[in-house]
Amino acid sequence: MNQPSIGVILAQIGTPDAPTAKSVRPYLRRFLSDRRIIDYPPLLWQPLLRGIILRVRPRRSAKLYSEIWLKEGSPLLLHSQAQVAGLQKLLGSHYQVELGLAYSEPGMEKAFAKLESSGVTRIIVVPLFPQYSSTTTASVYDAACFAALGRRSAAGPVSKRFVPALRFMEAYYNAPGYILAMKELLLRELRKINTKPDYFVLTFHGIPSRYAETGDPYPEQCLETARLLAEAMNWASGDWQISFQSRFGREEWIGPSTEEVLKGLAGRGIQRPMIFSPGLVTDCLETLHELAVEGREQFAAGGGQADSFLAAPCLNDSEEWLDFLAQKVSENAQGWLKEAVL
Repeated sequence: MNQPSIGVILAQIGTPDAPTAKSVRPYLRRFLSDRRIIDYPPLLWQPLLRGIILRVRPRRSAKLYSEIWLKEGSPLLLHSQAQVAGLQKLLGSHYQVELGLAYSEPGMEKAFAKLESSGVTRIIVVPLFPQYSSTTTASVYDAACFAALGRRSAAGPVSKRFVPALRFMEAYYNAPGYILAMKELLLRELRKINTKPDYFVLTFHGIPSRYAETGDPYPEQCLETARLLAEAMNWASGDWQISFQSRFGREEWIGPSTEEVLKGLAGRGIQRPMIFSPGLVTDCLETLHELAVEGREQFAAGGGQADSFLAAPCLNDSEEWLDFLAQKVSENAQGWLKEAVL
């Protein structure tokens, strides 16, 4: 009797399906309504969100999306689909790999439905977030559990009789294979250019300081990732630094701010910086526009030469990254397969 395949869900936050305010608005509404992301009391937050933010922000975001949108569609979706295809090829027929997005399509429920319709009863959820944060990893955990259970509340009716076995891949911020994948990516990027960078900025998506103070381990994990990558690249202490991007709202966020760092580089004599985001493994608005476009403008605003600013891509579907993911999936599948498939 053949053993059923193991399901694998590559989990991401999501993306609008078009670079228009009409498409961005429902995506932002779902995203910013999750109390993992914004934990203010709904009676306080929802009127602000629906009355002001969702009236203004979708148009601005849509404009930014339109500047990085590809002919085939959303960069995050396309790169994520390439990751799914590449991982499926490496894992082989014992596994079925699907993409599950927390706040857009293809959603987590669709991923579970496809796996379960194929007879899969055991599923490994792979958050594409190397560093754990309640705003990303935990949001994916929530979405996966709701999808697996059929979104049933404790007092609600049963809508799904069978719930598959779930395993969640833990944070891999210090895994040697992840560090190696980033090192090889950066070395390839450096081989493409004639004049090497004189400084490296490792930027991570930020979170409010309050989240870290109340138990989110994210900042410490980011610092360890950055330290290990700098060590692998043989950078001296004066060759690089860490920063945090994407601040939102008025409360204090962890720092230093990427924007402030970039604006200050030229004043420190840095002429040719390279920026890279270790925490975002799939190119998206935050890397393609916030870093590559706005980051260049911020460097120039501080007195730097815009054409000397370098932005490295995310890991996307690079060979070493997919090899690492395949190995981690295989490790997480131990006991579920009668023999190793890798």
